[in-house]
Amino acid sequence: MKIKIQPVDPAKRRPKPADESKLVFGKTFSDHMFLMDYKAEAGWQDPRVVPYQALEMDPSAMVLHYGQGIFEGLKGYRCRDGRIHLFRPQKNWERLNRSARKLCMPEIDVAFQFEALHELLKIDKDWIPHSIGSSLYIRPTMIASEPHLGVRPAHEYLYYIITGPVAAYYPEGFNPVTIYVSDEFVRTVRGGLGEAKTMANYASSLYAAEVAKKKGFTQVLWLDGVERRFVEEVGTMNIFFRIKDELVTPPLTGSILPGITRDSVIQLAAHWGIQVHERPIEIAEVVDAIRSGDMKEVFGTGTAAVISPVAEMSYKEKSYRVQKGEVGEWSQRFYDEIVGIQYGEKEDPFGWIYEVKF
Repeated sequence: MKIKIQPVDPAKRRPKPADESKLVFGKTFSDHMFLMDYKAEAGWQDPRVVPYQALEMDPSAMVLHYGQGIFEGLKGYRCRDGRIHLFRPQKNWERLNRSARKLCMPEIDVAFQFEALHELLKIDKDWIPHSIGSSLYIRPTMIASEPHLGVRPAHEYLYYIITGPVAAYYPEGFNPVTIYVSDEFVRTVRGGLGEAKTMANYASSLYAAEVAKKKGFTQVLWLDGVERRFVEEVGTMNIFFRIKDELVTPPLTGSILPGITRDSVIQLAAHWGIQVHERPIEIAEVVDAIRSGDMKEVFGTGTAAVISPVAEMSYKEKSYRVQKGEVGEWSQRFYDEIVGIQYGEKEDPFGWIYEVKF
């Protein structure tokens, strides 16, 4: 399919932020967006890059009533020499298609997803921040657009990509978080939508997140939805534990999002000779390891922060400080290595970087 390009009127271009360090995540958006429509009888059609604008949607659009919606999140990085990098974007496109299958939505050819993003970045390349740490956040989204009431998979969909510049997550260095272990609320269960990047998973996390916030904590640590014994995820991130000199993370059993940063940490650890165990880990084991001092570090992984060290956990109204509550050695090392690869400052032995050439 040929992608149509409709540039924004130069007089209507959005002002670019003067100070990249003051960017706020999710508040500023670039001049253009990519759109494409799907109809069951015709497949994907009319791919186009147009000025950023409001979507026109029927009040009976099925996404508004039955929640058929998925998305992805990745970033574009400008290196010191001007090269533009994407970090493991194929994994995002593949995960988008896995999410689509889970929600009975149409898949999109991976090569075409690359092409669509390339055309969007080409016209909005000046929106990619110049400072190391800042980046262009990229949000591909698919929603059920068919106007229809009735519980079934939709026959019409809209796929779109929007982008926006974001500041470094840690402008002044690491800021370890505190987490609240929720044994009252659950996010998802095996056999559900936990492994899909869908709006429903985030909606189901909001109430517990507000409870945690009111108690003074930054994130929620989710336990399994059946026994509420086994650790699953923290907030919107995967979770890792350094117990003595081993790295432990919960396995992907269907209720945990298969994070791309999670996979990168596992590969890096193996590359460095660190023992990694993907295994069930009970919250009781976590607490015992913190008490005994065997727990050396706890950290979350995700696209936004890359690595998010955990200083303290609260479980059943008791608080447990992880070592001195500071950034751990491995947390810092993983962060420095991944960010270094993303910005072309370090060697990429895994072939993770995709260079966008205009």
